[in-house]
Amino acid sequence: MFTGIVTDVGRVRSVRETNRDRRYEIETAFDLSTVDLGASISHAGVCLTVVEKGEGWFAVEVSGETLAMSTLGDWSEGRRVNLERAARVGDELGGHIVSGHVDGVGEVVSVEAEGGSHRVRIRVPRPLHRFIAPKGSITVEGVSLTVNEVEDDVFGVNLIPHTWDVTTLGELTPGSRVNLEIDMLARYLARWRETA
Repeated sequence: MFTGIVTDVGRVRSVRETNRDRRYEIETAFDLSTVDLGASISHAGVCLTVVEKGEGWFAVEVSGETLAMSTLGDWSEGRRVNLERAARVGDELGGHIVSGHVDGVGEVVSVEAEGGSHRVRIRVPRPLHRFIAPKGSITVEGVSLTVNEVEDDVFGVNLIPHTWDVTTLGELTPGSRVNLEIDMLARYLARWRETA
């Protein structure tokens, strides 16, 4: 589990196909002496398992299902990636409860400066749009955000200068593809309604 509060922006140092999956090596500022093999780390919102580590880097393997459901298939060497280590019991929950299971890929419709902040509007693949509500939570590229408005299959979020500066969201432009995870509570509520 995660909270959607990015704690490092890593960089893809290599991409390689293996006889099992696709392997990514990620450069990070994390103290890797405190990261065990098998640990879960969120990569732009996607929970992946550390399978190897070295000085200033770690490796993960990504299945075909994850590549199909996220933007990870687009990644190449040099790409910057929002990273978050798994939450521990007792940690501050600064964002919202995030599973690291991406629900789909959205497309940025617009990015506009508003004072010192930026308003970003994102189109959501259907039927995910029905899970997004004003003042609810959503995870975009692993970042916990509050939904400001929803109009059909497009929602808007406001990025404060800190978020803009310390995550990869400051690199968004119209047409950018982004990993989305809907709020877990909305997912369970919708399932309950379907089966009740």
